[in-house]
Amino acid sequence: MQRKAIGATFILLLMTQVISAQENTRSAPFRPGVHLKNDAPSRTKEQKAYDRALDRAYQSTLKEIPEQKKKSDPWADIRPAPPTAAKNKQ
Repeated sequence: MQRKAIGATFILLLMTQVISAQENTRSAPFRPGVHLKNDAPSRTKEQKAYDRALDRAYQSTLKEIPEQKKKSDPWADIRPAPPTAAKNKQ
């Protein structure tokens, strides 16, 4: 009888260790926009200025790309022409 009680106690002890390992009580839950103490510092003014300059260069390069006037249809040579409708149906 004592052997069963010791075995059951040992199993309960192991189960509580598994449950406590799954709990995350030491760190705060994830909340977007909230920075923790160990997070990297925010970007410096120079880094932000570099980001803005890079973004402006990207936007100006996008404006230099010519707009496509003609619709390109890669299947135009393969697809048959649509049937023409009769002009005067009466």
